[in-house]
Amino acid sequence: MVPVPANEIERLEALRALRILGTAPDPHFDAVCRSAARLFGVPIALVSLIEEDRQWFKARCGLDVDGTAREVAFCNYTILSDNAFVVEDATADARFRDNPLVTGPPGIRFCVGVPLVLEDGIRVGSLCVIDTKPRRFTRGEREALHDLATVVVSQLRLHQANVRQEEEAVVRAAEKSALAE
Repeated sequence: MVPVPANEIERLEALRALRILGTAPDPHFDAVCRSAARLFGVPIALVSLIEEDRQWFKARCGLDVDGTAREVAFCNYTILSDNAFVVEDATADARFRDNPLVTGPPGIRFCVGVPLVLEDGIRVGSLCVIDTKPRRFTRGEREALHDLATVVVSQLRLHQANVRQEEEAVVRAAEKSALAE
């Protein structure tokens, strides 16, 4: 059984309120993933949003799938706190050594995720970097990943504001049309 945050219901409501799940790729999120992969010298970087039963990748670099089951998602652990979640060698970690993402493709050995915090305690997903070999992650690297996660959260909020603005425009147009009749 996967661990879930104590505020799982509120977290899922906040995630759904973003109205971003299943949306098309966005160059801003994609740019953050590419930048993270280059900055940290890893083959995989993801903007992962954790739904009730799966993680969906809003952006990805170095991976060809659009998500995984939540039960195998490393990022599921990331949303349990505001701190970076670090797995330096997944084969040596009892939580992950039998995980199919470790034992099979993509062969995850190293993973660091930083939660995407919309508001106090509401963590909807993570920005994570992944390698196929064990490694260490310095405090400075953690801070840099947190900075990139701040950019992702800003993009999530911008997306949400744009969706609201579009909805309000539709309502205004309908009201205007109704008044004209």
